[in-house]
Amino acid sequence: MSRSLSMRGSMRSRRDLPPPQKTIEKLESMVDGGNYYEAQQMYKSTSARYIAAQKYLEALDILESGALVQLKHGQVTCGAELAAMFVETLVNGGLPYKEETFDRIRKMYEAFPRISVPHFLGDDYDDDGQKLSEAISAAKVRAEGCSSFMKAAIKWSADFGTSKNGSPELHVMLAEYIYSESPETDMTKVSSHFVRGNDPKKFASMLVNFMGKCYPGEDDTAIARGVLMYLSQGNLRDANLLMDEIKGQLKSADLEFPKTDLIQFIKYLLPTLERDAYPLFRTLRQKYKTSTDRDQVFDECLLALAKKSEKLLDEIAAHFYGIQRQNPLEGLFGEMFKNIVGKESI
Repeated sequence: MSRSLSMRGSMRSRRDLPPPQKTIEKLESMVDGGNYYEAQQMYKSTSARYIAAQKYLEALDILESGALVQLKHGQVTCGAELAAMFVETLVNGGLPYKEETFDRIRKMYEAFPRISVPHFLGDDYDDDGQKLSEAISAAKVRAEGCSSFMKAAIKWSADFGTSKNGSPELHVMLAEYIYSESPETDMTKVSSHFVRGNDPKKFASMLVNFMGKCYPGEDDTAIARGVLMYLSQGNLRDANLLMDEIKGQLKSADLEFPKTDLIQFIKYLLPTLERDAYPLFRTLRQKYKTSTDRDQVFDECLLALAKKSEKLLDEIAAHFYGIQRQNPLEGLFGEMFKNIVGKESI
């Protein structure tokens, strides 16, 4: 009897949850008044009640509002936590990817602070060094908070959207933030998101910018990495577009395109992949092995590219010559079967 009453009371309390607008206004006032921690706990507990009642849309309104107002006041850790909870609620509610939701994610993403790490120079080196250290630490918090939020959003868009790699737009947004805001630029990570995106022109602009401030020898590596990452996904169109865009932008800026063995390899590789020339691909890879061995990512991309090339050639052979590729396991088990039959017939 008591259990039945408890269940009815629980169901009634869920139905009786008020529209969230008054709660949102109250919590925003708390944050505006500087009560960041108290408001954060209330954002989490209040949204949890709506989620428990399966009122996911109301919970999303509360979490989005909280993320935006906390980020507006520079409370990156709090804002990032609420933004991540927003995505978690999308997943728990089984809510599909759509443009309206993407716009809400983008709004939170754009609320993350953009602050270049300053290089303090002054008479008191120790004091300036302390300030620089604090600025770098704050930049890491911003980059990690935004990255965690955006990675969760990308995974949600892959699981509940139409793109198996996740929303291309979200990948581009994350790549831009990592590049512009991380105190230690990881070009491999930046490139990996750009090649899953849909904006090779923006990728080219970022690479040209990087070339203007990187160490000698890093420019050709960054270009080759981007091209090979595109190619390892079978995306020859954007690999060519990336090269053309970089050449055009460098020419407009009256800058020279790098002239190295690695870039020469890329220039030979792109036209090679436009025709049935797998033997030439292997020859190029062997000839320029010293250059491509500079970066572990190159080897991984080239292995993936070799597998795609072999598969493509198998498909061509099957289509034009009727030659079917034999499954290695079929050959192995076929030989085993012959041996067994041969022994039994003796």
